[in-house]
Order: sequence, then structure tokens, then C-alpha cells
Amino acid sequence: MPGWDMPGRNQDEAPTDADANGARGRWQRGVLAAALIISLSVWFSATAVGPSLQAEWGLGAMGLVWLTAAVQLGFVVGALAGSVFNLPDRVDLPLLIALAAVGAALCTLLFAFAANGFASAVVMRACTGVFLAGVYPTGMKLMATWSAPAIRGRSFGMFIACLTIGSTLPYLLATWHGPSWRVVMAAAAVLALLGAAITITCLRTGPYAAPSPPFNPRHVLVGFRSRAPRAANLGYFGHMWELYALWAWLPALVAISPQLTALPIASGLLVFLVLGVSGAVGSIIGGRIADRRGRRFAAVSALIVSGICCCLSPLVPVMPAVVALVVLVVWGAAVIADSGVFSAALSETVDSSYVGTSLAVQTAIGYGFTVISIQLVAAVADLGSWRVAFVILAIGPLIGAVAMSRFVEPREMGATA
Repeated sequence: MPGWDMPGRNQDEAPTDADANGARGRWQRGVLAAALIISLSVWFSATAVGPSLQAEWGLGAMGLVWLTAAVQLGFVVGALAGSVFNLPDRVDLPLLIALAAVGAALCTLLFAFAANGFASAVVMRACTGVFLAGVYPTGMKLMATWSAPAIRGRSFGMFIACLTIGSTLPYLLATWHGPSWRVVMAAAAVLALLGAAITITCLRTGPYAAPSPPFNPRHVLVGFRSRAPRAANLGYFGHMWELYALWAWLPALVAISPQLTALPIASGLLVFLVLGVSGAVGSIIGGRIADRRGRRFAAVSALIVSGICCCLSPLVPVMPAVVALVVLVVWGAAVIADSGVFSAALSETVDSSYVGTSLAVQTAIGYGFTVISIQLVAAVADLGSWRVAFVILAIGPLIGAVAMSRFVEPREMGATA
């Protein structure tokens, strides 16, 4: 289904490079961004209402861990399945995104109205993750088809900014939902359905798309066969080790900070501002720096800053409120600022016919690491305290910075060829 591009535009007219760099391209990128924000609102919907679920179902800390980890595991399964069959490179992109968003929305609606305990909830969250794997990596490829290499960093930065806002939106919804967590879940599901409707009616694939390749499962490993994509992947894995554990457990760090809990602001709103708003700003800045100074410089800089914040985390509960807020805002921005950089770097250094497959593999493995780090942070907190739990996340930025320091920019490849 081709979609409606712009008022007065013939929807059957093939897009050109001039379209991508003009008003039509800006329209498509903007609409995709808006659709992504609301489609991904289901991601942390259960995590945002975790305290309510714990109270109603008698869940322990590990029960809450698995409600988050189940989505990540489902995402890994969905992304790997899509990679093996090259779905992001062989299926119409807006159609695949819309169908996946509908599936994630229906699973979330089922959670809202039918979940009655831990077992059913975990299954529904895992299924939600499977469908989200058709939204996020596929959306990145769709963004790439509307982005010339000169602006791909900022385009992917905007894409990740929307991922950040959309994923943390349930924390904002949770501050207004009153006594029922089911309202938050249902609201997130309705937003995802709206995102699917926008995608299928307004979006189409851009001019920078490669022809659909034949089915070839060997291209699952294309991102590890040469130095540049391998460095981008390893950097991304280190980044992911830190990212989702911070997103999942930041409320716990806020809760043990007397100065932060004393502020006249709901904790859910504070988390949304720190992760969602500052993260969105960081993503956009990171993308612009990547286009101006290179993928390597942008990624390594963000990883160093977020790694320092990991090491400072034990001091947050005893810092004055203003200082603690500054640290958290910087952390929230830096931890996601490089995400779009890794995606852009990979998309520019692999076979253009299998960009979607490569991005799906990258995210699948990266989200696999999040399952481990999310649980490890909780385990360290149980053994010690939340004050020291986040320090172990610094391992990821360290490994990622070392890997990306070896990344070869596309323009450097041309210079040395």
C-alpha cells in the first residue's frame, strides 16, 4: 500500500533523490517520527505501572524484572526471525511496521483487560516484544530510505529521539492514571493503533531503498565480516548493556534519593523528563555531531560521558537536588545520544541490499544484552544496594568506546581504497 505522501502529490509517483532532500522527504521523516513515538508507547507500559502490579498481584522484585525482560526477550526472538528471513529487506516497509504495531497494540490490550497474574502477564509482554521487533529496526530502514548519507546521522538521531520519548511516555501516563494501571496499558495500546494507522496511510518507502534481495540467511552475519560494521556492532552492544538497565531502574535510584523525592514533582514525571525529554535532546545533538564530526567521534564521546555518569551514580542519593538532577539529565542525554550513530554507521558500511537485515541483527543481539544487564543490576541491588548497582553498567560504555575507536568512517574507506 503506497500511502499518502503530501497534499497534491500523486501517490503513485516514484520518489526521487530531490524529493528526499526537499519538502517531501521532511514530511515523510516527520510523519515517521510521530508514528514511532506513539507506536512504541507500549514498550515500557508494564514497567511504568510496576508498583501497582506488585501491590495487586504480590509480585517480588524479580517478578517486576521479568515483566521488563520478557519484552526484551520477545524482541530478540522477533528480530532474529525477521533477520533469518530478511523480512525488513523483502516486505513493504510501511506495511510491515503497521502490522507489527497492531500486533503489539493487541497484546497490550489483552494485558490490560485479561492479565490476572504473573504467568499470563509475562507471556503477553513477550509477545509484545516480538511484534515491536517489526516496528523499530524496520522503522530505522524506512528512515534510511528517506535520508541522504550527509544527513543520515541527524535523521537517525531524530528517530532515536522519538524512540526515547515513546518508550518513556508510559511513565508520564502513569502520573495521571489514578488507581487503575489498566488505564495506562489501554491508553498505550490505543496510541500504538493510531501509530499503525498513520504509518499505513501516510508513509511509503523512499528513493534510497535498494532493490529487494533474494532470500539469503547468510546475510544475517554481514555486519561482522569487516572492520567498520563489526566496530559499529560492538559499540552498539556496549551501549545497550547500559541503556535499558538505566531506563528500567532509574525510578529505583530516584526513590532512594531523599533530595529528589522531596521535590514537588511526581517521580513518574521526573523520570520522563530525565529519560524522555533529555534523551530526545541528546539523540538529536548526537546525530548532528555525527554528521559534522564523524560517527566515531560522536559515539566515543557519548560513551565516555555516560560511563562517567555510571561511576558517579553511587553519589546521586547524597548529592544536593540540583547537582543530582544535572547528573541525571546529562546521563539521560548521553546514554542514548550514540544509539542513532551506531545505526547510521552500520547502514553505511554493509551491503545496501541487506541494511534492514543487518539492523535487525544488531538490535536483536543488543537487546539480548539488555536482558542480562537488567537482571544483573537488580541482583547487585539485592546483594548490596541501589546506590552501587549502576556502577556495573560502566563496563558497556568502556567496551563500546574501545570498539568504536577502531571504526573506519565511510569517507576514510574511500580515501584509503
